[in-house]
Amino acid sequence: MVLNFAHRGSLTEAPENTLSAVKKALSHGAKAIELDVQLTKDGELVVIHDHHLKRFTKETTKLIKELTLEEIKQLDIGSAFSQAYEGETLATLSEILSVCPSEVLLNIEIKNIPVIYQGIEEKLLYCLEKHQRIDNSIVSSFDHAALQNLQNLHSEIKLGMLFYYRILRPWEYIQNSGLNVYSFHPNIVTVDKEMIKASHDAGLKIYPYTVNEMTSYNALMEAGADGVFSNNPHIFAM
Repeated sequence: MVLNFAHRGSLTEAPENTLSAVKKALSHGAKAIELDVQLTKDGELVVIHDHHLKRFTKETTKLIKELTLEEIKQLDIGSAFSQAYEGETLATLSEILSVCPSEVLLNIEIKNIPVIYQGIEEKLLYCLEKHQRIDNSIVSSFDHAALQNLQNLHSEIKLGMLFYYRILRPWEYIQNSGLNVYSFHPNIVTVDKEMIKASHDAGLKIYPYTVNEMTSYNALMEAGADGVFSNNPHIFAM
């Protein structure tokens, strides 16, 4: 089955990675949603892509890791998107999980580069287990050591291995990593039919990112991709 992920929720319609963006994606019938997680100063899992808040607010120049959850919850990030979302704050992962139906597949990306969050893997697993989300979640990262930590903690967790650069035979790297990787998430500009076939031959799902144009999407589907990460509701709601 093809699965298209709403990238950071429906980020063209609401502030990315927020409860509003997730609810918008769900309203379109999205079957899969991608989120990013980081740790606050006091060790809480918050859903955000950037390691700082410069794109959303001028109220602080601090990094996420330098702010407590209480401090973060006082910051309006919605107004930077539009006045309709004035007062919207960052959500915790637990808050997001509470509004996502269990049948919706989640891809949760650990944003561990350039900031390394020690212990984020244990906290993420605890949150997923608390919400009974282990079986219907993929945890991905560009930090492959974080994926190794996750596997050591929970051998059945679905791992998604992210790549930005064009490397030689990434499917072989994945096979030789010693990790039980479920899916391969390459940058769209690196993907071709050979990569898709080789990934399938290696027993991997392949979900390229970030695919927003229908022409690119149709070409990937014809080549056999298992789905994509997309900002386009017409794609992620398919």
